[in-house]
Amino acid sequence: MPNRTRTGALFLLAATGLGAVCAGPAGAVGRTPGFLAARDLPPHPSSVWTAGRVLPGVAEATGHDTCLKDALAGRDDTWHRDFRTDLDAGARQTSVVLPDSGSAEALADRLAREIRSCPARIERHRPDIKAALKDYGRVDVEDGAHLYGLHTDTAWGAQDIRLLSVGRDGRTVTVVDWTQLGGFPDAPVGAFRTTTMTAVGKLR
Repeated sequence: MPNRTRTGALFLLAATGLGAVCAGPAGAVGRTPGFLAARDLPPHPSSVWTAGRVLPGVAEATGHDTCLKDALAGRDDTWHRDFRTDLDAGARQTSVVLPDSGSAEALADRLAREIRSCPARIERHRPDIKAALKDYGRVDVEDGAHLYGLHTDTAWGAQDIRLLSVGRDGRTVTVVDWTQLGGFPDAPVGAFRTTTMTAVGKLR
């Protein structure tokens, strides 16, 4: 791997929390929602996706994630699964089963708000990073999903692009989080939209 790619990938994984070892708490109980398989992720041009196990709890690395940590921290009935490539891309799906559909709708709304406000928080806490968000709109699947793109550009030249979606089916909410080196033109928005539809469709 070229040195620039390796350096950028390390920054990418640290910034998004996808590089840490997952060790979710064992407190999640009840029904486990369906999860994406490796083949459901946007195809990588030069590497294959591999999927980790579905684990209970919120991924430990989420505690360092500026966008999602406040909305997901400390929740019961939560599961996550990590996906990796051999190069510069990673992904994670996190799903939460709420007591009822009203609670699930409220969590989905909060997650969307947290994502929309994330660039400002990144720049406030890290003045050496510029962040920008694009709203890619709604996905018509089950009770709905929404797609966002987040680009970060560091003072030392590393650029990362992150696609996030929040979807809901009944009382279950899922977040799909994909990231790699690059900018908005490098984001596979169409393929990620299909991934999101699959993710929400598998929840039941």
